[in-house]
Amino acid sequence: MADVKQEQKTEDDENYAVGNNTEPKNMQELTEYVQALLQRMQNKFQTMSDQIIGRIDEMGNRIDDLEKNIADLMTQAGVEGPDK
Repeated sequence: MADVKQEQKTEDDENYAVGNNTEPKNMQELTEYVQALLQRMQNKFQTMSDQIIGRIDEMGNRIDDLEKNIADLMTQAGVEGPDK
């Protein structure tokens, strides 16, 4: 987990760093810079959204498996399950 945070911090530093030679010098460069920055932010947001959705799906599958295992254990123990 620490590796992921360190990797993300390094990537953020690269994506959002503004040095003397990357500062926009006119309105067109400023517009292009802002558009590129917004696109990188959109890409990061989309990646994070996809990861969250993937984790939610994985959690749903694990819950389904857990419910099935509990039902199997209740059947083996001879306990009636709740009516659905």
